[in-house]
Amino acid sequence: MTSAASTVALIPAAGSGTRLGAGIPKAFVDLAGRTILQRCVDGVLAAGVGHVVVAVPADLIAATRADVPDAQVVVGGSVRSDSVRACLAATVGAGTSEPDVVLVHDAARALTPPAVFARVVDAVLSGHDAVIPAVPVTDTLKRVDVDGTVVATVDRSPLRAVQTPQGFRPEALARAHASGADATDDAGLAEALGMGVHVVDGDLMAFKITTEWDLRLARMLCEQGAAAAPATP
Repeated sequence: MTSAASTVALIPAAGSGTRLGAGIPKAFVDLAGRTILQRCVDGVLAAGVGHVVVAVPADLIAATRADVPDAQVVVGGSVRSDSVRACLAATVGAGTSEPDVVLVHDAARALTPPAVFARVVDAVLSGHDAVIPAVPVTDTLKRVDVDGTVVATVDRSPLRAVQTPQGFRPEALARAHASGADATDDAGLAEALGMGVHVVDGDLMAFKITTEWDLRLARMLCEQGAAAAPATP
């Protein structure tokens, strides 16, 4: 990552995480002695990001400020994009100096290696409006109709599974979110406006903790100390 560049990471963490079934918001679930959110913020700061903004439910503001004192904490929205916009409003155009790069990162990708951040930031600084990390799709893919019958086998060679952090020039991300639309993928909003989205290599360690199986895997990796090791496919 270019040391002279200023970077801000926005982390929407106001979701309920119902698929994980932990009974509390996913970002606050324990991951080997620290919460998922704490491990995520630790990783972002270790990657050299200068400022972190986290969006959480209103009733968890105080607890989050205590848990992640090195991050700015704001109230998130009812959907992911609202939380991203809340973070964005607290940084870009908020009376502070504008960063060179804005990253949007899923709290649930808590074990993302620093090298992924570096690749994304460097690609934005090289002139791309929007940058996403991604890994090749390895499973065989089938297109299935409503009756559960296979229609076709899909060529997986041009397909990629997209991860975060997704990186943007500040103006590009602000323009992408100006419509107020919701999206699980910020780059999708940029695509809808005709912006080019550049792809860099992701990493298998940047998997998203969504299910109980994912959480068990993440805990095992943390306990074995593997979270610090690169796992680029």
